[in-house]
Amino acid sequence: MPLLALAILVILAVIALIPFSIIQRFRVGTSRRQARGWVARLNLIAIGFSAVLFLVGAFITSRWIPEALTYTLAGFGAGCVLGLLGVALTRWEYTGRRLQYTPNRWLVLAITVVVAGRVLYGFWRTWEAWRASVESMAWVAASGVAASMSAGAVALGYYLIFWTGVRRQIRRHS
Repeated sequence: MPLLALAILVILAVIALIPFSIIQRFRVGTSRRQARGWVARLNLIAIGFSAVLFLVGAFITSRWIPEALTYTLAGFGAGCVLGLLGVALTRWEYTGRRLQYTPNRWLVLAITVVVAGRVLYGFWRTWEAWRASVESMAWVAASGVAASMSAGAVALGYYLIFWTGVRRQIRRHS
């Protein structure tokens, strides 16, 4: 029994820390940074790998939740468009031999709010759907999984295109 209580406490602590991690993500996402080739390359590889896994997961999920792949692809496309906008609105500064960049605060805030809102709505909707039908698995489909996947896809699409733009600026500067 103490092990179960500890597991529940750890889960609740992680949930309680989500708002702090979102605020920290916004602060880091809007700070001025030096553009480094290896960081851009590493981010592109990691986000590209994540995007592929995410899209494959959406394809598999669409077997049980029909709208999952459609919503995910729409969110990914919207994220890619926002990524192009993000690269265009980023402030690029050439100081000496270094390239510095500052992402647009409003765009980073908008993406952060979309993802945070979807996470909170997903928690609430899952809880309500689960309470309404504990006996059946219909609560999974009713919990808004497809829309939550689209919000995640927006973030992945944005960062994939944004880091592609950072990499392009680094090559152009070199």
